[in-house]
Amino acid sequence: MSLMDLTALEMAAKVRSGELKAEALLDASLAQIRRVDGVFGKLDQKVLQPEEEQKVHAFISLTEELGRTAAKAVDAAVAEGRDPGPLAGVPVSVKDLFCIEGTPTTAASRMLANFLAPYTATSVERLQAAGAVIVGKVNLDEFAYGSSSESSAFQPHPYNPWNTEYVTGGSSGGSAAAIAAKETPLSIGTDTSGSIRQPAAFCGIVGLKPTYGRISRYGIIAFGSSLDCPGPMAANVADTALMLQVLAGADPRDATSSAVAPQDYLALLLEDVRGMRIGLSKDFDQIAYPDLETGDLATEPIQAEVSAAVYAAAEVLARAGAEIIENVPMPNCRYAIPAYFAISRVEAASNLHRFDGVKYGYRSPKATGGLTQLYRASRGEGFGPEPKLRILMGMYVSAAAHASAYLERAKKVRGLIRADFDAIYDPNGAYRLDCLLTPTTPTTAFKRKAVFGNSVLMQYADQMVAPVNEAGLPAVSIPGGVDGQRLPIGLQLIGNDYREDLILRAAYAFEQATAGADWRKLRPLALEALEMK
Repeated sequence: MSLMDLTALEMAAKVRSGELKAEALLDASLAQIRRVDGVFGKLDQKVLQPEEEQKVHAFISLTEELGRTAAKAVDAAVAEGRDPGPLAGVPVSVKDLFCIEGTPTTAASRMLANFLAPYTATSVERLQAAGAVIVGKVNLDEFAYGSSSESSAFQPHPYNPWNTEYVTGGSSGGSAAAIAAKETPLSIGTDTSGSIRQPAAFCGIVGLKPTYGRISRYGIIAFGSSLDCPGPMAANVADTALMLQVLAGADPRDATSSAVAPQDYLALLLEDVRGMRIGLSKDFDQIAYPDLETGDLATEPIQAEVSAAVYAAAEVLARAGAEIIENVPMPNCRYAIPAYFAISRVEAASNLHRFDGVKYGYRSPKATGGLTQLYRASRGEGFGPEPKLRILMGMYVSAAAHASAYLERAKKVRGLIRADFDAIYDPNGAYRLDCLLTPTTPTTAFKRKAVFGNSVLMQYADQMVAPVNEAGLPAVSIPGGVDGQRLPIGLQLIGNDYREDLILRAAYAFEQATAGADWRKLRPLALEALEMK
């Protein structure tokens, strides 16, 4: 068995006991990256060699020197009898949206291709303080704008390890791919409209979006400031709980971080689900989208295999002692995508104003006609199509002439979505749920280039996950099976504010109950291809 087959918990335990060196784990991680990743994403990448089509391409850059220093410090602490931390020696990849002092932080954009971060994000600092070894920065949709990771300016974008003809999802696609390909057991991503959970579903891993404010946003390049949530991604539920335990907590440098004390999430996994009330909603059995010809809201059922996996999971949890509450109404969640369109574009446009070619980042060599020309040339050349589209849309819907028709209405819809959740979690209400079980995505992964370029269709891949960000609640995506194409199916558990413990407990119960399932024995094709050589 390879060292990279160990869980993060197993790695940390072996390092802390002295059975395994942190440097050996780092070497194993780097070796796996060399085996499966192929060429890293970079600007203006030339045509790929045919063999690169079978590679994963999760990374933009490695931080080997930083990782080596950390691994040596962990091994020295163990040798001296000091506790190196709960993540002692565990290799971790970082979405290239998090600043790490002295390293490139590109946001997968030409605009920041030459940016060296002057400070480190709080979440990365906490990982390092816990003994984690940061091995590199992974690819994403440009500025996190997308649901497939294809919009990255650093090509090739990540390919799905289960089948490299398919997308990883996004925007944290590099993180999900790195875990599925066993390059690192842990990664940290961000979730603005499902950007942790959707790629977790597509790549067959676990991804947690915590309660808004549960993990500090300090040091992360912002997308939608009222929606963004950093969170852990891992191969299993216990490793996810361990990582959340390290990351959660108030941060004086982030005014939006919560003062609510985190819990011992790892210990709470062991409490069973007996008596938990878990809901199912038919409103998550379909997607709703505007018919462009009639203007009416049309509906379409989700992929049958995905729906079947949700109801099969409910049966598993029922056998474990949970009470399944059916027909839970969530009528306003169908409007989550239109509301997200308006709110996120306004916030994205606001956050992108800082990139002007003056203070840092890309500056056009063609700008010679004054400051206005510098702005236009630098932003025109530095931003890809997706940031430009979001700036234009954000400025339009927030303009005085249109704000009441779009932005203000979207905010009201956001309030209605939150009210749906408040009603089902009300301890004195009709449903009194502990969590809601839904699909993570309406389908399994789609083929590369199949949806890219169609902003509307791409956004509706987030139909099931977007309501959670608008309500500010925690949710986790876990593997729930595979479809007929051998692509992973994701299940989502949504909880009330700061009840990450409950959704992780239900996720862990399902994981343990299905540990022997045939679909759990399958491995990504990218790994099988290497093993056959």
